[in-house]
Amino acid sequence: MSAVNSAAASDVLSQFQIQQDKQAKGGSELGKDAFMELMLAQMKNQDPLKPQENGDFVAQLAQFSSLEEMQNLSGTVDDVAGQFRSSQALQASAMVGKSVLAPSNVGILGNDGSMTGTIDVPASTGGLRLSVMNKSGELVRQIDMGSSEPGVVSFDWDGKDGNGNSLPPGPYVIKAEGSYPSGTEQLGTMVSANVDSVSLGQGGSITLNLAGMGSLPLSEVKQIN
Repeated sequence: MSAVNSAAASDVLSQFQIQQDKQAKGGSELGKDAFMELMLAQMKNQDPLKPQENGDFVAQLAQFSSLEEMQNLSGTVDDVAGQFRSSQALQASAMVGKSVLAPSNVGILGNDGSMTGTIDVPASTGGLRLSVMNKSGELVRQIDMGSSEPGVVSFDWDGKDGNGNSLPPGPYVIKAEGSYPSGTEQLGTMVSANVDSVSLGQGGSITLNLAGMGSLPLSEVKQIN
């Protein structure tokens, strides 16, 4: 291709890119008609003493075709991404009001006077114990759960202190411990919590807003009831 034709082709592609930018900002439609208008403009302005070669013309047509395919593909990907986000939003909204099992050392004693959860026991222990503290750090209940095999062990606190008095609803700190030959080890706990609302973040991430416990990524939830 001659220098004149090369410059013209570059100018056409530049005009096309400008039009694409305008389309993205203003929402105007561009398609094959716009390609042909740009192509005809190039042919009218080419050097008559050095007309464009057939091969160069075909190459430019191929370039325009490729650009159009990329544009269509981009639109298809955007449509799929939009549908995926919509699906995520529906799934997330369906979780509101449900109970989830989430890793935490703070549990919420409900109005029904109950707190439930699980303890992760990595190895057999002869003495599994759950301690419950109020917001001041005062021990209000200690539950000896006896020996346990490795696995996930459920617990259910009835909301009463060691003297059988019912305690007020709200957040309480829990601490699970297991007795081993090497000493006492603190174990991981998960508690049941109600989902108040759901937030969608960038990239489709979903965050659960748990009653009395703050926010938690959906990826950290172990069980949904």
